[in-house]
Amino acid sequence: MDFARIFTRARNILTTPRTEWPVAAAEPATVGGLYAGYIALVAALPALAGFVKGSLIGYGAFGVSVRTPLGMGLAGMLLRYALSLAVAYLVALLVDALAGTFGARKDLVQALKTVAYAWTAAWIAGIGVTVPWLGWLIALAGAVYAVYLLYLGLPHTMRCPPEKAGGYAALTVVVAIVLSWLVGLVVAGVVGAAALTGGAMHAAADGSGVTLDRDSALGRLAAVGEQAAQAGKQLEAAQQADGGATAGQPAGGGAALPTGQLKALLPDSLPGLARISLSAERNGAIGLQVAEAEAEYGDGGGQRIALQVADTGGARGLVAMAAAMAPEQERQTGHGYEKTYRDGDRLVHEAWDDADKSGEFSVVVGRRFTVKASGRVDGIDRLRQAVASVDLAKLESLGNQGAASN
Repeated sequence: MDFARIFTRARNILTTPRTEWPVAAAEPATVGGLYAGYIALVAALPALAGFVKGSLIGYGAFGVSVRTPLGMGLAGMLLRYALSLAVAYLVALLVDALAGTFGARKDLVQALKTVAYAWTAAWIAGIGVTVPWLGWLIALAGAVYAVYLLYLGLPHTMRCPPEKAGGYAALTVVVAIVLSWLVGLVVAGVVGAAALTGGAMHAAADGSGVTLDRDSALGRLAAVGEQAAQAGKQLEAAQQADGGATAGQPAGGGAALPTGQLKALLPDSLPGLARISLSAERNGAIGLQVAEAEAEYGDGGGQRIALQVADTGGARGLVAMAAAMAPEQERQTGHGYEKTYRDGDRLVHEAWDDADKSGEFSVVVGRRFTVKASGRVDGIDRLRQAVASVDLAKLESLGNQGAASN
């Protein structure tokens, strides 16, 4: 397996897709070669990240961290990996089957190239699950960018007319969503096309292709696909505004700041709470660097706050897209609440549980940093104050900075 070649292809397809797609389309390839030389490695990233998050790091809320047992975590990782390999091939079959409908050339190998390289964004963004709070949004942004890559790639790999690429990509995405859902649930049997579409697709009278009923479920999903393509164009514009991505910095990102610089942002103490620990780490995969510093504070009497500063520098473009897509919402419970909202250019998430006096308060700063306070205290204001103890204005000023190494 040529890791350098895989790295280069992943980097180029994410950062310069308009010039990389023609190169990828012209390369000789086989189904087995694509799996062994690219898909097998890149598709493993989200499965591995999910295992690390679930079984090694754990999912935390209200000061409590829950970890999946190692055995169950490993089994889930292998199942997810196997299903992702299978779904990639099934979607390639779909792309190949739809070729005639959109005036494209049927070619299964080219169809698999299309899926593999377009899904690179989603697979790599899957690493974002390890990022506090924003992980799922990064994964969502990666999926959106993957739709845009699909839209750009189809005219080169499948030779479809450019004006039909939008419909080709949208129909592929909406059916792939249904397919992934079915496979993920391990549904037995075969679901007929009519059951999936619910009358949403209609053949054009002149035989030029198909159209979608915009008021149907698939029609609404197609609209989402079109919006995804537009969001991808906006992300590409953001990359160009940043001066272009450099080697190892996919999707409009840069290297994460040194951990020492992040640790320096954490205060020595909080009001009434002494710092009892300080740690930091920095990780990277295929150019996606993430760094995090965390301090714990306590008073010896049961009150405790964990304060984190995370730099998603290598995924800055994805974080910007994710923050823009995040819905503002509020949910009340019998003994607390959870809400997400915007404070100027910042995305804020807060949650509180009156029953056990625990909660969290997080904010996205400068399109790349997250600051989060969580724990058991006497009120959500203590968590807000903890986040405010970090110099957020300074973080915003560091939005365009990075470092190659600590």
